[in-house]
Amino acid sequence: MKKIVIFTGAGVSADSGIATFRDSDGLWANHKIEDVCTPQALQTNRPKVIDFYNTRRKELLSKHPNAGHQAIIRLLEKYEVEIVTQNIDDLHERAATEANAQLKVTHLHGELRKLRSSTNESALTPIDGWEQKLDDKHSDGSLLRPFVVFFGEGVPMFEECVEIVATADIFIVVGTSLAVYPAASLVNYIKKDAVVYVVDPNDINIKNRSNNISHIQMRSVEGLPLLVDKLLNGGY
Repeated sequence: MKKIVIFTGAGVSADSGIATFRDSDGLWANHKIEDVCTPQALQTNRPKVIDFYNTRRKELLSKHPNAGHQAIIRLLEKYEVEIVTQNIDDLHERAATEANAQLKVTHLHGELRKLRSSTNESALTPIDGWEQKLDDKHSDGSLLRPFVVFFGEGVPMFEECVEIVATADIFIVVGTSLAVYPAASLVNYIKKDAVVYVVDPNDINIKNRSNNISHIQMRSVEGLPLLVDKLLNGGY
């Protein structure tokens, strides 16, 4: 069975109505990144940071998987499928649950519906609902914080994602500009004989790749269903 690895970014979530970080204005949901998504912000203005992620979590709970998420699940009929995502939402997982399917999803930048210890990045706990209280603590005694990789922090799952990408017979890049590092450098680990598809309305530059690359210049909610039809019915 051929293996497909799909690398997803903010464009996939945006098609479900989730606010995304926009490089053009440096804002995320009308906030400066340095005010809500850095270790320094958490230290100096914890209430603002916690409130920001509570709002993002509340927003997420009101959203649903879109046709792009659902199309990915259909690939399981014919392929082994694994997701590597820059997104911190759980819409890939919810799409799989709704379809009663098993789908492995690895999050590079954390998960919004989990919290972590302030002193141990691997000590995680799920959050029930949307609200984290300011004084909520982990069982290790430290204050809980969003399980999100802040700007300036390391990306603990990067090496694992490198290994996943290297297993792909077919590699799909969807909804990401490949502008955020180190995540964008994952394309450097695609096998030389892997077939590559890019689904994004913008020009995406994958440099120095000898792979067979096809670009579907459409939003993920439109382009992914078309690509999935192709892969299921006509091969690759």
